[in-house]
Amino acid sequence: MFGRIGFGLAGDRFGAQRVLVAGLLAQAFGVLAYASVGQLGGFYAVAVVVGFIYAGTMPLYAVIIRENFPMRMMGTIIGGTAMAGSLGMSTGPLLGGLIYDTFGTYAPMYVGSWGLGLAATLVLATFKPFPAQPTARLAAT
Repeated sequence: MFGRIGFGLAGDRFGAQRVLVAGLLAQAFGVLAYASVGQLGGFYAVAVVVGFIYAGTMPLYAVIIRENFPMRMMGTIIGGTAMAGSLGMSTGPLLGGLIYDTFGTYAPMYVGSWGLGLAATLVLATFKPFPAQPTARLAAT
């Protein structure tokens, strides 16, 4: 709740794209921090920080979509975004278990998640809005 309100206010003030880029970068390094945690208390501390950031970034996606895509594509873009998120969240535990079974540690999973987070940050940082459709002009008679 606090992350959503805080990031929402920051997005309104500084721009949703800028705040989301910062949030994705912070999330990437937050996930990487799990690799260095050795105690349960540290795990919970990192989880609180990453959860705060994750919750904060979620509402900004809707703003990015609204500001950068034509209204006729809203259903497709929001549906695709939700599908991608659902696929990632549903396959993550399976892949995490396979990684642990293979390597005996979750560290490769955290490093891989960090890399994906950096890639998402780069994509959003260089994202350009969907080109506006030219408006029809009336022919002069």
